[in-house]
Amino acid sequence: MTTLAILGCGRIGQVHAGSLLGLPGTRIGAVSDAVPAAAEALSARTGAPVRTADQVMSDPEIAAVIVATPTDTHFDLIHAAAEAGKAVFCEKPVDMSANRIRTCIDAVEKSGIAFMTGFNRRFDTSFAHLRGQLRAGAIGAVEIVTISSRDPAPPPLDYIAASGGIFRDMMIHDFDMARFLLEEEPVQVFATGAALVDPAIGQAGDVDTAAAILTTASGRICQISNSRRAAYGYDQRVEVHGADGMLRVGNIRDHSVEAATGSGFTRAPAQHFFLERYRDAYLAEMAHFVDALREGCPPQPTIHDGLRAQLLADAAALSLESGTPVRL
Repeated sequence: MTTLAILGCGRIGQVHAGSLLGLPGTRIGAVSDAVPAAAEALSARTGAPVRTADQVMSDPEIAAVIVATPTDTHFDLIHAAAEAGKAVFCEKPVDMSANRIRTCIDAVEKSGIAFMTGFNRRFDTSFAHLRGQLRAGAIGAVEIVTISSRDPAPPPLDYIAASGGIFRDMMIHDFDMARFLLEEEPVQVFATGAALVDPAIGQAGDVDTAAAILTTASGRICQISNSRRAAYGYDQRVEVHGADGMLRVGNIRDHSVEAATGSGFTRAPAQHFFLERYRDAYLAEMAHFVDALREGCPPQPTIHDGLRAQLLADAAALSLESGTPVRL
């Protein structure tokens, strides 16, 4: 039996709790949150006792912690887990500061604990199959990767103010996906953006519509577009063009029924948001983490992947500010 604790009982903590409840041989040993009502609600759902973070770290039965708390708390929790010898699954971003992530890397590597960064899209069946096809040479050498990622509606303004900006909060998933598919590190980033959805987002110092071009040392290109608004649902598409052809992953729809009438053809809308679109991916990533702990294998993606994505986000933010490409 593998016993884990959930630190952070908000929306994503609840998602991970649901995944753990569905994994055989896995037990939630404790839940913890700065908001007592959130912890009590997840405790009632899971049957796990409410504990403080310190109590979790000192409990010898708990082998790993799921860090699903606000980003500004990750640093201290990672260090506490490393000191306690507990494995860590940490939601992205690991921290808003690349230098602080490097400090976390030192703590993780000195302690020897397993660490996994929560980039769930790697575990989506379609994206994983796409990568497998690329590695098998299905379309020859990769030349251009195109990623579209658009939310159905912008988050609340108080979230925007604390998010670190669209590149660190939203596009960071796409930066990781770019690395996942290119299998070559980008060496240059050029980004642009504007507040076209809500002027208040611009007044808060962020943009809600953004694009970035990543270039690798060999000249491969990844182009990413983000928007905080998509009237047709959660837009998650990837296209990879190679020397011998093209591979594409489209949106997942509410159902696959297509209607044909005198007015034309109609299909169901794209699934509403990430909780629906990536439900299976969240389960698969947590299953991978637990399996890695049991087998003594390093889970993927690592804390180094978290750092790489953060560096790309930092470069994109700097490029937006300067109006020029940024070399990594």
